[in-house]
Amino acid sequence: MKLALGPLLYYWPREATLSFYAAIADSPVDIVYLGETVCSRRHELRLPDWLEIAQVLRDAGKEVVLSSQVLVESESDLKTLRRIVQQSTDGFRVEANDMGAVRLLSHQTPRPAWVAGPTLNVFNPQTLGMLQDLGARRWVAAPEMSCAQISALRAALDTPLEVEVFAHGRLPLAYSARCFTARHFNLQKDSCGFRCLEFADGIPLNTREGEPFLTLNGIQTQSAQVHSLLGLLPEVQAAGVDILRISPQGQHTDTLLHLFRRVLDGALHPTEALASATPLLPAAPCNGFWRGDAGLTQHPALV
Repeated sequence: MKLALGPLLYYWPREATLSFYAAIADSPVDIVYLGETVCSRRHELRLPDWLEIAQVLRDAGKEVVLSSQVLVESESDLKTLRRIVQQSTDGFRVEANDMGAVRLLSHQTPRPAWVAGPTLNVFNPQTLGMLQDLGARRWVAAPEMSCAQISALRAALDTPLEVEVFAHGRLPLAYSARCFTARHFNLQKDSCGFRCLEFADGIPLNTREGEPFLTLNGIQTQSAQVHSLLGLLPEVQAAGVDILRISPQGQHTDTLLHLFRRVLDGALHPTEALASATPLLPAAPCNGFWRGDAGLTQHPALV
């Protein structure tokens, strides 16, 4: 089973981002997704910078995938998307996160193999089969899908393809044209002051009773808790999943990657791994979606 590092969902300072990916070159991850998927106003790194990082990681033996933006709202966003898609003919696979990216990729000559991202909202074999016909060779399941749903959809396909699941990180729940971080500071989206830079793991949002509720990350709404399948990895392996996606967090991502790898290699028990990981998380863990329960449920690690 392979480990993938998902695209950076937060807005970090340029030097912090470059240092983070320099360290990832020596990490036990097999696949790295790069690029801005959340907000086009985040310009600490632009596409040429992401391509430089991509080349360094590829030279280090990693498979590099360029992720497209989820909400394309302007001509400049579309221009960037076209440039990302063009990279599919220049040696880098592309993760399509909206149907506009799917259309552009399917019209490339020759047609490249690409990744169907989690925000395409694929929930039936007919849709996934259509994406396969258009060139998708890997599918990242929506984070809210259960093991049973993923297995049933996969079994119904005429042609097999790689399946990747969101295995660790705050769950991306929704995207909006409105920026909730800007709203939090009574700012307009176009004059937000790039306040996201101040929050390496987003802004926690509590209920009136003080209970964790959501996390604000610009135009993206995330779960308050950290979804993690670390304690359930034998179960995930038995389901035939090909790739586990770990989402970057402000600190300790490299340590978490090593914990996942040690469990997969049989060098560490899932219960011990989860116990070691929990103090390193920005919030309490959860894993309910995998079992078909409410996402905030935490099932105990297998013993």
